[in-house]
Amino acid sequence: MTIETRLTAQPAAPAETLNTKDMRRILASSFIGSAIEYYDFMLYATAASLVFNKVFFANLGPGFAIFASFVTLAIGYVARPLGGLVFGHFGDILGRKKMLVLSMLIMGAGTVAIGLLPPTAQIGVAAPIALSALRLVQGIAVGGEWGGAALMAIEHAPAKHRGFAAAFANAGGPAGAILGTLALSLFAAVSGNQFLTWGWRVPFLLSALLILVGLVIRLQVSETPAFKRLEAEGERRRVPILDVLRNNKRAVLLGLTATTAFYVCQSMTTVWGVSVAIESGADKNGVLNIKAAAAVLTLIVTFWSARLSDRFGRRRLLAVGTLSGVALAFPIVFLMTNGTLWGFAIAIVLGNGLVQGLLYGPIAAYVAEQFPTRNRYTGASLAYQGASMLGAGFTPMIVAGLALLTGGLWVIGGFWIAILFLAFVAVRATPEGTKRDLD
Repeated sequence: MTIETRLTAQPAAPAETLNTKDMRRILASSFIGSAIEYYDFMLYATAASLVFNKVFFANLGPGFAIFASFVTLAIGYVARPLGGLVFGHFGDILGRKKMLVLSMLIMGAGTVAIGLLPPTAQIGVAAPIALSALRLVQGIAVGGEWGGAALMAIEHAPAKHRGFAAAFANAGGPAGAILGTLALSLFAAVSGNQFLTWGWRVPFLLSALLILVGLVIRLQVSETPAFKRLEAEGERRRVPILDVLRNNKRAVLLGLTATTAFYVCQSMTTVWGVSVAIESGADKNGVLNIKAAAAVLTLIVTFWSARLSDRFGRRRLLAVGTLSGVALAFPIVFLMTNGTLWGFAIAIVLGNGLVQGLLYGPIAAYVAEQFPTRNRYTGASLAYQGASMLGAGFTPMIVAGLALLTGGLWVIGGFWIAILFLAFVAVRATPEGTKRDLD
């Protein structure tokens, strides 16, 4: 390819504003698509706290049933790095858009199948085995989703708005959690005593309709300018993961450590917190409604902190978030376990709304900006989804285990503080990415 041909083949640089028709469509696609996929993924997390221990692990004692339920929850998070690697590889080779469409189709199929799965009382041990396999499918799908959605927003956006643009992909997470929680709460009220028989299944089956909506939106967006430039220059690698491991190991480790703090906050408040609040005597429907309301606050704080990160830097906002979590960890843990709705409400507003929101806003841009275009999907997904496995996948199981072994809330709070402090150290050791040229 001649120099003249390469120059004419270069796609135009991103616009200098987010307020264009194409950019609005891209941000909407990132937000709505992620919300639908996380509706599916986080719906499972809520059901793991309330349903699966009774439907698929009813032959175990209460403590071990919820532990087993959280083990299946962890399987989805363990699968996310695998999904990130597979989708990241092809996303760096074939493009971001194709992988986003494929991940959504896989997620929808897995979620609907969970809604149709017979209980252990009907098919025996095959039920929890199938549940685990379908959770694996969910994990692979959402592992590929985040990288594509975040990069579609970041690589289209002007440099001075990258953090805010990336937040649309991240904000799909709490938005999906709101939809999933409200759907489960609605059908818990509608089905009454039949909730464990059929009521919990309806929100899973509704995923089929949501997936169709998401596909229509995603098929209308274009591939990113950064990937088109890379494609025009012929610089793509055949095996992006080898490039990441050779040249970007430090970025992966620091990004993974920093992101783990966000996922631990999410699991402590919205998974373990929901379960322990209900077991301590708080009303189930009240807990679910408060959780959904707190997710709205998470959305607001996410966009706010993302906007501030464009102005003051990712590192500064993430440092504020981790230190806020350190200061609030013990009060949150004790409030979640006092058996009252008001205690749970204060705890989840502080932990899920404030601390998680502060961390969530800048994190997508923070991770993605550490990698070059040729391996950004793979590298960012490896760091982010590795953190999801460690922080969200294992935290409910670890905390439930600590509760069984020690019964001490101080140990649980100390575990949370240790993770937050490690994230603070990682953030301070990472270069600031706001001024970095993505190419």
